[in-house]
Amino acid sequence: MNTAEVIKLLEDFAPLNYQESYDNCGLLTGNKNDAVTGVLLCTDITLEVLYEAVDTQSNLIIAHHPVIFKPLHRLTGSSYAEQCVIFAIQHNLAIYAAHTNFDMVIGGVSYKMAEKLGLQQISCLSPVNSGLNKLICYAPHSHAEQVRMAMFHAGGGSIGNYDCCSFNLSGTGTYRAGETAKPFSGEIGQLHSEPEIRIETIVEDAGISRVIGAMISAHPYEEVAYDIIPLKNINNKLGLGALGILPKELNTDELIAMLKDTFGCDVIKTGPIPSIDKPIRKIAVCGGSGSSLINKAIASGADAYITGEIGYHHYFTGNNNTWLIDIGHYESEQFTKEIFYDLISKINPKFAVRFSNINTNPIKFI
Repeated sequence: MNTAEVIKLLEDFAPLNYQESYDNCGLLTGNKNDAVTGVLLCTDITLEVLYEAVDTQSNLIIAHHPVIFKPLHRLTGSSYAEQCVIFAIQHNLAIYAAHTNFDMVIGGVSYKMAEKLGLQQISCLSPVNSGLNKLICYAPHSHAEQVRMAMFHAGGGSIGNYDCCSFNLSGTGTYRAGETAKPFSGEIGQLHSEPEIRIETIVEDAGISRVIGAMISAHPYEEVAYDIIPLKNINNKLGLGALGILPKELNTDELIAMLKDTFGCDVIKTGPIPSIDKPIRKIAVCGGSGSSLINKAIASGADAYITGEIGYHHYFTGNNNTWLIDIGHYESEQFTKEIFYDLISKINPKFAVRFSNINTNPIKFI
C-alpha cells in the first residue's frame, strides 16, 4: 500500500474541497507514491510525535491539525512548525492533515464526540446550504436506463436516506451531424429528431466529476448534452456540529462527571450552571472551537452545548435553557484518530496502524 492509496481512503470519506477556505488539509510533506511502512495517528504534529514515527518505522503520519497552517517563507528552524517540517523531510516522513474537512462530514469529528457520549438520533447541528447540484442529461430511450444506473453507481441520486433518486421526462431532441461526426442515429448533414429521456438527479460537489464521467461513458452519443445547476438546498450530509439525545436524563452533576470520565478532563469550564435538578437530555456538540454554533445550539432546543473552546464574551449569548460547556480543544478532538483508524483498518485490517502515545495537548492546568 502506498501513501496515495491511504490518502484516497481518507478523501473518499472527507474530500479536500470540504475544508474551510483558511485551512491547509492534505499531504504536507512526503511523496504520495512511496510505499507505506506504517501509519502513526495523532491530533497534532510535534517533534516528539516525529521521533515516535521514526522509532516505530511509521513513515506516514496522519494528524488532525496541520503543522503548516500559515505559509512558511523559510526553513531555518526558527519555529516549531519549521523544525517539524525539516525533520520530516530529513527522515522521509509523509505528513497528512485531515482537519476541517473531517469536521464537515457525517461521521466526522463532532459525530465521534456524540458517539462517545452515547447520543441517539444523531443529526447535523448546522447543515450547509451548498455542495449540491442538479445534473441533467438527455439520453435516447434505448440507453436511458444504462445511463441512469451508471450515474447512480458513481454516487449520484442520493437524498437523505434514499438513493437512486431521479426525475425522468420524455421529449424530443434535435441535432444535425457535421461532416466528421459519427452520429448515434440520423444522417450526416440532415436535421434529425430523436425521442429522448431527460434525466435529472442530485450530485454532491465532491462527486460531480466522477458522476459526469460515468454518464458520458455509458452514453451512446458522441457529444453528450448535460447541464449542472448549483443548488441552495439544505445539505444534511454536510455541516458542523452534531445534535442527539442521551439514552436517559441526567442532572448537571451527572453530566459533568460523564464528560470528565469520557474525555479525560481535569477541569471543565462552563457558563452559568443550571439547577442540579434540571433534567438534561438533548445535547449539541461541536469539536474544536465551536463558539460560532452557540446560537444554532440554542435554536435547536439543546439542554446543553458541549464544545472545545468558547471565548469569554460568547458566554453572554447563552440562556437559561442551553448550558454552555467548554471541555477543552484537545479533549473534544482527541478521538478523531479513531476515525482515521477505522477508515484504514476496514480496507486492510493487518496494516500497521498505530495511535501515537504522545499527549500533544499544549494546555496545562496547575
